[in-house]
Amino acid sequence: MRTSSTGKSLRLARLSRHQDGRYLFVPLDHSVSDGPITAADAFDGLIRDVVAGGADGIVVHKGRARAIAPERLAGCSLLVHLSASTAHGPDVNAKVLVGDVEDAIRLGADAVSVHVNIGSDTEPEQLADLGAVAAACDRWGMPLLAMIYPRGPRVTDPYDPVLISHVVNIAADLGVDIVKTVLASPVERMAEVVESSPLPVIVAGGGLGTSSLADFATVALSAGCRGLAVGRRVFGSADPRATVLELAQILHGPSSPPFPEPSLRMAGAL
Repeated sequence: MRTSSTGKSLRLARLSRHQDGRYLFVPLDHSVSDGPITAADAFDGLIRDVVAGGADGIVVHKGRARAIAPERLAGCSLLVHLSASTAHGPDVNAKVLVGDVEDAIRLGADAVSVHVNIGSDTEPEQLADLGAVAAACDRWGMPLLAMIYPRGPRVTDPYDPVLISHVVNIAADLGVDIVKTVLASPVERMAEVVESSPLPVIVAGGGLGTSSLADFATVALSAGCRGLAVGRRVFGSADPRATVLELAQILHGPSSPPFPEPSLRMAGAL
């Protein structure tokens, strides 16, 4: 247990690039649920820009992780996502496990993530999967991020702060280390969610909207959230590197990035 605890502590520390207990994660796992997020030959450039912009970590599925040159992730954490569903399935809220902790270890991951939709028709199975992954994470000393949302036919208001407080505490009770969820409405009540949670809370950045991403980040941090997970509004932006840089400077302070561009040539010379 001592070895496992030490391993998890070391990996958790690496998840915060500035060692300030704040996290900027860029999920790039949408190609399973929705389809390609960029052209195949542009994916390496997207990773380069996200890392150079100052992301603390990227979230991808195991197969995509194999396509990333290790040198691209110098200074940036790798989180392997273990859950999946597609927009074409009979129930888009029914997440299933498509990988395990051992897969992530073999890939050199710093953490794994699991998606759970509370209020969905398959909530019991998803909770069982989360518990099983949490147990494996404890055995291997691997941090666990839960992407947990009120979502499904039994949820009338997915932004209800009382309901969001419930779901983040489910994550805590089942052995998660960091929890990702939605921003409450009204946003002022997100502070209640954070106060109820024994875990660091990070919020999802949502889709491509007209609201300012900087305003979204500022509101989340002012409520006490410890970070952001922004995917679509990064890879769907005209300049992903600039978008990540803006968020990193809000999250970590103006003295954060830009970081040197992760260079395959430079890494090969080391």
